[in-house]
Amino acid sequence: MTASPMPSPPFPSPDSAVLRVVVGNAIVSVRNGEASVEEAILHAAVHGWYEGQIVGEDEYPGCSFRGQLSRDGIGS
Repeated sequence: MTASPMPSPPFPSPDSAVLRVVVGNAIVSVRNGEASVEEAILHAAVHGWYEGQIVGEDEYPGCSFRGQLSRDGIGS
């Protein structure tokens, strides 16, 4: 497998400290029986996306990164 560049925000950088915490918490929650694998993945994905949005807003003020989506989330 070849390394490919990560997309621009709203995706957090792979070396983000916050992303490491989100993923680490997911792993711990599965190992402790606090969450199923599916629940941990969902939780990490949502929080990773959210953290990426924050990065995007910091790097590109005023940009929503929503592309052509309307307010209801359905493409135009």
